[in-house]
Amino acid sequence: MRFAVRSLLVVLTVSSAAAVVAQDRPAAPAAGVPAAGQMPSGGTAVPGTARQGVPVPPQAPPPSPASIERANQILAAARTALGGPKLAAIKTLVANGRTKRVRGNNLVPIEFEINIELPDKYLRKDESPAEETDPTSSGFNSTMLIQLPVPPTPQARAGGPPAPTQAQLDAQKSARVTTLKQDFVRFALGMFVDSFETYPLTFAYAAQAEAPQGKADVLDVRGAGNFLLKFYIYQGTHLPIMVSWTLPPTNVIVTVPGQPAPASVAPGAVVVNGPAAPAANAAQADKDAYAKEVLALRQKAQATPVEHRIYYADYRDVDGVQLPFRLRRAIGTDTTEETTFDRFRINTKIDPKKFESAK
Repeated sequence: MRFAVRSLLVVLTVSSAAAVVAQDRPAAPAAGVPAAGQMPSGGTAVPGTARQGVPVPPQAPPPSPASIERANQILAAARTALGGPKLAAIKTLVANGRTKRVRGNNLVPIEFEINIELPDKYLRKDESPAEETDPTSSGFNSTMLIQLPVPPTPQARAGGPPAPTQAQLDAQKSARVTTLKQDFVRFALGMFVDSFETYPLTFAYAAQAEAPQGKADVLDVRGAGNFLLKFYIYQGTHLPIMVSWTLPPTNVIVTVPGQPAPASVAPGAVVVNGPAAPAANAAQADKDAYAKEVLALRQKAQATPVEHRIYYADYRDVDGVQLPFRLRRAIGTDTTEETTFDRFRINTKIDPKKFESAK
C-alpha cells in the first residue's frame, strides 16, 4: 500500500526556549493520527555502524526534592483523570488492535494482542495477514525472556568465530529483556502514569510546554542506567500526550557529490553530504585524508542523537478507566508506526501458559 507524506510544522515553547518541530504522517485518515499533542521531534553510501565512536552521555544530576514533589502532584492528578481507584485496581489488561508499520514506501498491516499482568508480565503477539509468515511473540515474565519463534543458537563455523558461551547467551537474553521493559514503559505510561515494579522509574518536574491546544507539564522520567524520557501531560485534561527520548542514528549515509540521493532512507538514519572522492590514481596521502574526513563526518553525525516519540490519543472510557485507543510512533520527522486499539479488557483472566518461555 503506497502512501503520501505531508508535513505539519508546530511551534512548541519549553520554558523560555522555542522549538520548531515537524510531524510527518501518512495522508490516509483511517489510521487515526493523534490530533493533540503535536510536539517535538533522514548517492553512494559509505558503510559503517551508527554506534561507533558515539560518546557515552554524562549521568544527569539528581532531581531536586521540589521538582519531585511537583511531579508527584501532576501524576496524582493524571491518575485521577484516568480513573483513580479503578485505574489502581487494574491487575490484568488485554488489548487487541491493528498496527500499520512503515517499511520502505509501504505500510505493513499487523494484527496484535497484548497481555499485561501486573506487576511483571508482558506479552505482545503479532500477525501479518499480508505476509506469509508465522506469528511472532515477545515479552517478559519477571527476568525471563519470552520470544517466539525461538531464535536459533549461533554455531561455530570453520574459520569463523567460536560459538557464544552460555554466559554470553544469558547476557544477550538479559539485554533483550531490558529493551522490552523499556519499550513497555514508553507505551504503558500513557495508560498507567506510574512507576512499574518490573522497571522502576523516578519522576521530576522539568518544564512547561506551550502548544496550540494549551499548556502541558513536562516531566523527566528516569530508569536504570541512562534511561531517560520526557513525559508530556496536558494541564487542562491531565491526560498524557506523549513521551520522547533520544538515541543515536540507526545508520549514517555519507553521500558523494554528483551522485543521486538515496531513493529512501530508513527512519532514524541520517544523510550527510560528503566530500568528493579522490581519483583512483590519486596519491595515497590524498586517499588517507579523504578517509579521515569521511570518518570525522560520520562520527559527528553519530554523536548527534535522533528524537523518538510515542503519541497517545483518543482516550475513551473502558469500565470507568480512560485508555488511549490510538498511538503513533515517530523517529525524527518520520512516522514509523500507527496503532489503533479495537478492544481493551480489564481484569480478565489470562492463561498462565501465555507467559511461559519456550524451551
